[in-house]
Amino acid sequence: MLRLSEIHTSYGHIKALKGIDIEVMKGEIVCLIGSNGAGKSTALMTISGVLKPDCGKIEFNGQQIEGMDPHEIVGLGLSQVPEGRRIFPRLSVLENLEMGAFMNNSGLKEKIKHIFSLFPVLHERSNQPSGTLSGGEQQMLAIGRSLMANPKMLLLDEPSLGLAPIMVSKIFKTIKELNIEGCTILLVEQNARAALRLAHRAYVLESGIVKLHGTGEELLHNEGVRKAYLGE
Repeated sequence: MLRLSEIHTSYGHIKALKGIDIEVMKGEIVCLIGSNGAGKSTALMTISGVLKPDCGKIEFNGQQIEGMDPHEIVGLGLSQVPEGRRIFPRLSVLENLEMGAFMNNSGLKEKIKHIFSLFPVLHERSNQPSGTLSGGEQQMLAIGRSLMANPKMLLLDEPSLGLAPIMVSKIFKTIKELNIEGCTILLVEQNARAALRLAHRAYVLESGIVKLHGTGEELLHNEGVRKAYLGE
């Protein structure tokens, strides 16, 4: 479904990605793990069109998308939930969800009903300003807003960041449910243990280079990964 081939991305003179190759098959959960500054978020922003690669090729469902604008990529069925949630704090929960369907508002009521079934607390707070939600509720809203675009594939950037353990469990449970429903997911996550347990496959990024890849189970038991990212 998604293939990155020899992708290089820079911030000015700083090379953030140095020729990475990543594949995500339809129906998979694939995670990217690595330390801060490894290039994980840069990879997602390059895929979603927020950043333009210096060179290389990105294919989504057989179509080249590198160089396309973000709204065009969303229109193809690829949505990103950015790090830090970035909801519209002055708008209500319902209004935030409606904003997620700005490119295609057909079946709006059914879409909202589905989001509320995934996240019942959002239904309870539908008329509440989203800036007054807890961190975990805001993360649910950010995911829900992205789902309003009916994505075939979801890019999730640090969904557990700053959340209490009980809320982290809820978010990861929802990610698994979305995947079971048919959504393909590329996940960037600092909680490497939880991500590897969830993922079908995973890539380890170090300084903008793919250093290791394999199944989630393989990397979970890899000695180098355990020492570097699992605190063992």
